[in-house]
Amino acid sequence: MTRRDPTVQPQPQLLVFAEPLQRDGLLVWLAAADQGWTALTSAEELKGAPQLVLWSLKGSPAPQQLSAELAQLQERWQPAPLLLLLPQGHPYSTDFLLQLPLQGLLEEPDAAGLQQAVATLLGGGRVVEIGAGQAPLGVDDGALGLGQWLLISGLQQIDAEIRVCRRLLDPPPAAWLAELLLLGRLRELAAARQMLLWLWGPMGVAWPGSAASSPEPTAPAPTRGVAITLRQRTADGLWQALRERLNQSAEAPAAQGSAQLLALDGLQADRRRDLLLALVEQFEQLRQRLQQDGLGGEVLLRRWQDLQPELRRQALRRMAGTYVQLPWQGNLRPVASTLMEASELSILDGDLPDPVPMLGTLIQARPLLVEGRLLAPDEPQALLYLELLLHNWLVRSAELISAEVLAVCADWPELRRYLLRPELLATRSLERLRNQLNARQRWSTWFERPIQVYESRRPLYRLEQGAIETVDLLEPRDQEMRQLGWLQQAVTLALESRDALAPQVRSLVRGLGSLLVMLLTQVVGRAIGLIGRGIVQGMGRSVGRG
Repeated sequence: MTRRDPTVQPQPQLLVFAEPLQRDGLLVWLAAADQGWTALTSAEELKGAPQLVLWSLKGSPAPQQLSAELAQLQERWQPAPLLLLLPQGHPYSTDFLLQLPLQGLLEEPDAAGLQQAVATLLGGGRVVEIGAGQAPLGVDDGALGLGQWLLISGLQQIDAEIRVCRRLLDPPPAAWLAELLLLGRLRELAAARQMLLWLWGPMGVAWPGSAASSPEPTAPAPTRGVAITLRQRTADGLWQALRERLNQSAEAPAAQGSAQLLALDGLQADRRRDLLLALVEQFEQLRQRLQQDGLGGEVLLRRWQDLQPELRRQALRRMAGTYVQLPWQGNLRPVASTLMEASELSILDGDLPDPVPMLGTLIQARPLLVEGRLLAPDEPQALLYLELLLHNWLVRSAELISAEVLAVCADWPELRRYLLRPELLATRSLERLRNQLNARQRWSTWFERPIQVYESRRPLYRLEQGAIETVDLLEPRDQEMRQLGWLQQAVTLALESRDALAPQVRSLVRGLGSLLVMLLTQVVGRAIGLIGRGIVQGMGRSVGRG
């Protein structure tokens, strides 16, 4: 009788469910990997429990039926991870797919993608790679009110114009005047959208049932694709996966598609990329430092806020270059040290959300509250929410540093060639940009921020294909509302008065309209009819006498 060597690991067993033709192709792909896997097609062939269950979906069952079948598979073969292969052109939305109880989700994979996904899942990771699914419409087919109709039609027209302008900017036109006109048109359309939302109500009036964390209000469109590879489900594994995605977003070419005027757009493309990458690197060092300290709660928040100025200074040093010197008033001066001495980098950004949940997940792999649900940190929705929070911190930190760089460049002409875009070399252009940024900041502080606080909206920035998009996150901001100044509170009072008086005004307008209709039809109409009848009778008598 031979004894089994305990040092020899058994070969992983893969249980494959698919149509006969698809199953044969999948078996060939899995065998070609030469990883020691054993792909089986029936439960009778198993020797014990499978290490992975693979289901290649054929057809498009109803979402409830698909969820029920996946739950049965998970209950039957637990704790084996599930890998679902979707056909191209499936009707499922991205939000629905991300909520399925799966460890792996691939859409129309190739051989290499399938083999890599299987290896990641067997190693204890997660893989999600799906394209842009169709998002469900947020407006039902029933009759719409006047406000909803005006809001929906206006948003659709504005979005159509924005798409046209962005197509014309990709690639940018050769004429600089045309590019400036298109960028100004984009900002004009963004302001028109905000005005339309302010007049006819918040986002929920146009798209009821929309997610709490949704992009800037637009017409219903296909959602973005998702590609996440999580090799380890620990805090370090989460950060490694998110860092790869952050670096990819930071290294993307700068696009002129940002709907909002930002100081970050004034930097050269290389300097902007260096600044974003330096911030990611400094965040990693700060995360490791906080992880070693083992802090939590208010102590972690204070520690985070105390280390932000030093983090920004180090990122500014990396972006400017430690040993770079430029002439200034006849002498050579180091760029990095001069920028750090002249910049105020200890400002606290009041629009940043509470960083404690984000840090608790990235440091200690704690669950995360997303849209009212407590999710494990390795869930796809939790990862996407973490990525959104990191993007917002990254862009806001880079924006604060860029504003200080523009202020220093105004007094140091030689520094403009090194850091700023060529069109900002002229003093007039640079001062015009700074004045626009200051006016934008004052308008946002006095009017936009009180409205956002009153509506419990928190604007977040996200890097998307080189452009900076704005995302509205719905969360209570009552404590911030009590800290507003008198002018900002007056803005919120005006909004509250508008909401309180709107039903009475609508009733008054409806009553005046009914009264006007009655006057026109019953009084004026009958009078005109009597006059016309008299004229006709008089003409008939004249003809009879003739």
